[in-house]
Amino acid sequence: MQNKIIVFLAGALLSTTSVAQDIVFPQLSGYKIKTGYPVYEPGNLWDFINGAADNYLAYGFVDLHVAEYKKGKAVIKLEIYRHRDNTMAFGIYSSERSPTFRFVDIGAQGYIADGSINFFKGDYYVKIRTYSKKEKVLSAEEMLANRVASALPGGEAMPAMLNQFPSEGRKLNEETYINESVLGHGFLNKAFKAVYQVGPDEFAIFHSEGSSPEEVRKTAETYIASTGISAAETGDSKFMITDGYNGTIFLAWKDKRLVIISGLAKDQADLADKYTAEILK
Repeated sequence: MQNKIIVFLAGALLSTTSVAQDIVFPQLSGYKIKTGYPVYEPGNLWDFINGAADNYLAYGFVDLHVAEYKKGKAVIKLEIYRHRDNTMAFGIYSSERSPTFRFVDIGAQGYIADGSINFFKGDYYVKIRTYSKKEKVLSAEEMLANRVASALPGGEAMPAMLNQFPSEGRKLNEETYINESVLGHGFLNKAFKAVYQVGPDEFAIFHSEGSSPEEVRKTAETYIASTGISAAETGDSKFMITDGYNGTIFLAWKDKRLVIISGLAKDQADLADKYTAEILK
């Protein structure tokens, strides 16, 4: 990727090809732009975010461009993280959000919290921060966020697999993507997670898609074998197992898709089957 930075006046139009190759730092009226930061890549990301770097690397981090906007004592810092694909960008974004934040219509999804505006769009995760409490600065920060979102390439939709989760009981803005070690197991990877509340019961559903039915079946059988306990079969390719770390687990698969449900008791197989059937229909 070219390490080229383009600074443009508000309203300038750039072609999709040009934007895809370059990081765009828009102008912000009255603010001077400092772009003297290096381009951070996997080998030196620790120099910028130190202990947090491992989490970003786990989500296919590619590079990071940083700029500061200054006007008097006011400083707005902009960080544009590029990840391997849209799913990875959503994964890192979702790992740092909370359902208590104030969500705004920026990119595919964004939120405002304590002087920060974070959002993701396409392959990008964007973080903007100011310590100023002044309304004019906060308004400028939000204007900057919208201009960056408009300039970045990529779609403004959530990952398509999230649409396969049933809506009944689903807790909003608690969906995540886990790229490695789902439920703490090294053989379980690349799963979307949604959290549900049905009456007094809260449980989580993990949904993943493998490259082939054989791969999915092998993963499921590895999970069953890892418990060291005979699994109770509740239906075609549906099992209830006891995970020493996570308690009762309902496990089901069909073709290239795998569904895991945790947080329900052994006598709640009917509830697990209801949600599993809707996802795997």
